[in-house]
Amino acid sequence: MKLIIAEKPSVSRNIADALKIGNRQDGYFEGNGYIVTWAFGHLLQLYDAKDYDEKMTSWKMDNFPFIPEVFKYKVKSDPRNREKADTGAKKQLKIIQSLMKRPDVDGIISACDYDREGQVIGDSIIYNLKTDKTVYRLLLNEWTPAEVMNGLKNIKLNAELKPLQDAGVSRQWADWVIGINLTSVATLKYQKGKGKALNIGRVLLPTLKIIYDRDKEIENFVPENYFKLQATFKTKDEQEYDGTYIEGKEEKFKSKETLEELQNLLKDKPGLISNKQVQKKKEYPQFLFNLSNLQGYITNKYKGWTSDKVLKVAQSLYEKKFITYPRTASIALEESLVGKTAKVLEALSEDLPYKDEIKFFKSKRVFDNAKVESHSAIVPTYLKPTKLNSDEDKVYEAIKNRFIMQFMPVAEYEETRIETKILDANLKGLFISKGKVQLVEGWKKVEKVQSKDTILPLVQVNELVEQTKNEVTTHVTQAPKQHTERTLLRVMETCGKNYDDEGTDEESLNAILSGFSIGTPATRAETIKKLKDVGYITTQNKNLLCTELGRKLVETFPIKDLFNLEFTGRLEKSLYDIEKKTFTKEQFLQFIFDFTTKSIETIKNEEEVTINEVTIQRKPNEVMGKCPVCGHAVIEGQKGFGCSNWKNGCKFVIWKNDKFLATMKKKPTKTMVKALLKNGIAPVKGLTSKKGNKFDANLKYEKNADNEYFSWKMEFNK
Repeated sequence: MKLIIAEKPSVSRNIADALKIGNRQDGYFEGNGYIVTWAFGHLLQLYDAKDYDEKMTSWKMDNFPFIPEVFKYKVKSDPRNREKADTGAKKQLKIIQSLMKRPDVDGIISACDYDREGQVIGDSIIYNLKTDKTVYRLLLNEWTPAEVMNGLKNIKLNAELKPLQDAGVSRQWADWVIGINLTSVATLKYQKGKGKALNIGRVLLPTLKIIYDRDKEIENFVPENYFKLQATFKTKDEQEYDGTYIEGKEEKFKSKETLEELQNLLKDKPGLISNKQVQKKKEYPQFLFNLSNLQGYITNKYKGWTSDKVLKVAQSLYEKKFITYPRTASIALEESLVGKTAKVLEALSEDLPYKDEIKFFKSKRVFDNAKVESHSAIVPTYLKPTKLNSDEDKVYEAIKNRFIMQFMPVAEYEETRIETKILDANLKGLFISKGKVQLVEGWKKVEKVQSKDTILPLVQVNELVEQTKNEVTTHVTQAPKQHTERTLLRVMETCGKNYDDEGTDEESLNAILSGFSIGTPATRAETIKKLKDVGYITTQNKNLLCTELGRKLVETFPIKDLFNLEFTGRLEKSLYDIEKKTFTKEQFLQFIFDFTTKSIETIKNEEEVTINEVTIQRKPNEVMGKCPVCGHAVIEGQKGFGCSNWKNGCKFVIWKNDKFLATMKKKPTKTMVKALLKNGIAPVKGLTSKKGNKFDANLKYEKNADNEYFSWKMEFNK
């Protein structure tokens, strides 16, 4: 009997389905020679500083630096009360431990995600619970039944993944040391007031600096005028076309007077077609999606989307078996996937109106081992979804379309360039006209990509044309655009190398594949979200801007290495090198510990400056209604709507992160709570079913007959 530990319940269900196990017990499935259980992501977390030493309960400058001799783990905290262990996690750990100890279990298989985080999640559970049984690793890129069965035939010894574990643990411990120490010391040094921290992080600060630098660039930008000379010409067939005056390679001129002099020289003079070039050109589709490109595409296309939301939706599609592993930096597929990809393409093409144009072939743009690191690009699986919610549909369609485009005909267009010389004007330059005509639509059919055709008249070299109009036009240089999540992700992915390029060029690709980046595909969205949550950046439409607090932090915080893209990129590269066994966990951590110690000394010796002042304004508590237990007022608190008589033991509360409501993507509102307390029932609209459908219902919150707790009940209007 083998015990499989999955990262999430939904993944354990996929594994159980593949193994045709229908027998579900409390916390696991069992049958056909396997037991399948699950975690809820991280069941264990690193100790807090105060768990090591009571003196760390209060923040004092003399207590830092604080670096544990041995890093320890505990059951993760309850999100509602960090002083207590999460009861669900505690229960599941006990179930996993009892299953590991079963005498009929002769091997344990970690089936957590195949990345640093997944490795740490599985290993922290298995090795902290302790076992002398052989531990294996299931490494999959998708959760379809065929892949699960194939993966179980090819499991590896978990010991072979030690370098990946070392990289994951190094990242986790380093971020703990930098975060705990520098956040505490920065808050003590630069903030007045309590209740909030000045968050300092290895990935957080360089990302903030990218946005700060762009804001400063815009702020310091001085617009400049430039001028163009443009003319309209007429052929002998009375057809008109426009041209722009170019001298050498220059078409933008700083001096208006210079162009006005030229304008006088060419007045009423005919033109001659001195050169004509017609070229057929090919347009290839963009590469397959990696996570950053997918996040950039969706956040740019749809209003209100964040990179964090894109990742969550992609993760849902992955767990539902419809796409491959989303947290990837690769834009190509492994060459071993050729046969499988052909079958996926066949399955997805059968109902498409342009299916006759879809032809599978082995392309280097799609299949290239040199462009794959750990995980291939994101593509659909052979399982076609029958019903998705609107968010899932947007992300799935983007991934499916990008995949199908690779096997459509290459788009082709004809580009014409005409050079028109003005006769008898003695000009150094000439007028250039460019036209474009789409010849083959090809892959553009998939997303109905519109091509703007500029058609030029049919002319021949040495043909005379009439000049009907000319004018000097005024233009203004434009400031750089503010970062969006799309452009920010691009900078993070390549540490600023060639990030303005829409495609992924070789240098950028090499930077990604060598691990030289800020964060990982899995953590970048979380970093952007945290910058917003802690108040360092804000959003304006799709644009990201530094707040006053964010600016002050960049300008005041003295550890400049933490704002440096190259420094952070080197740290990320070191983690990558640990995975490749060219650098050690011990070397990396020693560098982090030394860096943290020196940084704290630097901060302690800096001048006293206030970056942030926290003032707590107490709002008068609005009464929601009477408590159904004791009759006292129910008021809104930070974490829930609770009875004001709680000090005397009344436990009535409706939590803001209520798990029942969360399953239907809802949170309790003031209106809902007031209705419940007044009428005993609250009509709620826009609840979401497990299948993603929206529905309305009447909710009740009633005391259980056999205990002091309350439960939800749902009724529907007839």
